[in-house]
Amino acid sequence: MSAPQTVDRVLLVAAVVLILVAGALLLARIWRGPSMLDRAIALDVCAALIIAGLGAKSAFARDPFYFPIMLVLAFLGFTGSVGIARFIAVRDRPPGHPHRERAGHGGEEGP
Repeated sequence: MSAPQTVDRVLLVAAVVLILVAGALLLARIWRGPSMLDRAIALDVCAALIIAGLGAKSAFARDPFYFPIMLVLAFLGFTGSVGIARFIAVRDRPPGHPHRERAGHGGEEGP
């Protein structure tokens, strides 16, 4: 093995080790998370770690097969995060906060 190949192999192993450590810390955050928002953010980071792991596997095998899968996971992670954020925003609305209808869904907006 040449020197650049050795450096590539060492960097890939280091990346996989860091991804595994981050995954272990992520599981701890999901388990202990004091709030639902902490758990939601941890699940978003989980999607990013899965994408990073697939990227490391693709780099290790020198195979671009996983790139479309990574793209779909990134899209799903983003839409899931937005959905969870909207759910938490509606659920955690302070009491007495007026609920405004969206434009086009009946009536005019009140004061």
